[in-house]
Amino acid sequence: MQSTIPGFTAAQLEARGATWTAREISQQPAVWAEVARLVATERAAIDKFLVPLLSNLSMRIVLTGAGTSSFIGECLAPALAAHMRRRIESIATTDIVSGPDRRLHRDSPTLLISFARSGNSPESLATVDLAERIVTNVHHLIITCNPEGELARRAPQLRSARVLVLPDATNDRGFAMTSSFTSMVLVAGLLFGAVRDQSVPSLCRAAESLLLDAWSLAQRLVAREFQRVIYLGSNELSGLASEAALKLLELTDGQVVALSDSTLGFRHGPKTIINNRSMVVLFLSNDQYTRAYDEDLLAELRRDGRAGEILALGNGEAIRIEGMAGASDLEVSLLYVLVAQAFALTQSLALGLTPDRPNAAGVVNRVVQGVTIHSWLE
Repeated sequence: MQSTIPGFTAAQLEARGATWTAREISQQPAVWAEVARLVATERAAIDKFLVPLLSNLSMRIVLTGAGTSSFIGECLAPALAAHMRRRIESIATTDIVSGPDRRLHRDSPTLLISFARSGNSPESLATVDLAERIVTNVHHLIITCNPEGELARRAPQLRSARVLVLPDATNDRGFAMTSSFTSMVLVAGLLFGAVRDQSVPSLCRAAESLLLDAWSLAQRLVAREFQRVIYLGSNELSGLASEAALKLLELTDGQVVALSDSTLGFRHGPKTIINNRSMVVLFLSNDQYTRAYDEDLLAELRRDGRAGEILALGNGEAIRIEGMAGASDLEVSLLYVLVAQAFALTQSLALGLTPDRPNAAGVVNRVVQGVTIHSWLE
């Protein structure tokens, strides 16, 4: 398992405070194979829990989490909705907690799928508690990387719950979620059929090859000293754009401005952020219809000539992704994010930060602190 990045020895990464983040980005192809084996082992037990719930077509399915964990839901929701032919909602725990009566419906049977690296975020815990109080018929699928987290520990006390704990390697020790993000996307995609079991070996091979190119590309781009980076994508890749922007903000301690938007939404005002110190990264869809809109914007940005760099990721573009021409956008999102992670880490190192703990002031933390959960009076 690769634990260093080109140009740095393991000792240098340790001295720079980047050991965990570098390892957790590089390990993802191997970890995905572990995740697939876990799903194969646990599928029968999970299906025993899920199948009766999903047979109820009025069952509301809500994907939830905070921060990066909420972007897992944003990536998954369009793919699951298309595959399952039913309504799937992604609602951040931070939104649920701030307005429970606006997001939780007493008389709507609900399957709440919680994503959590640590399982200790106050909003995630509060969301589960509120759902138990407000929704008459509620069920919980908790997908977490930490068996000792409070979310996993509370599960036996819930009326109807199932916990799936991912392999220990997914419980990122670095500040920014990397392998935990992709592993939770992958496990949910596999469980609900939006990622095909037979795709995993191809994904792992493509990721191994892609990472080699991603580190080299990242070093070239970081040398350009961009002040602004904009990530764009459609549907599943819009959620991925949000995650990519957050990763850059986190690992550069906010020193590089990062923005995300949908491909079509970007023209409606946010496009004004582009200048010659900006890089625009466009995640191209593998869906022919959706990709037409992506390519329209790509051509427009190139005609405008305002951006310092326009990086389009997809077949036939900046980085070749081997063997994934027929992959779904959810599947290619797992590959695209590797490029964003590699760039964010390389940029962090170039700024002289310590990526495993980039915010020296302690204003932000690996598990959010300072959140007061106020009592909800129905």
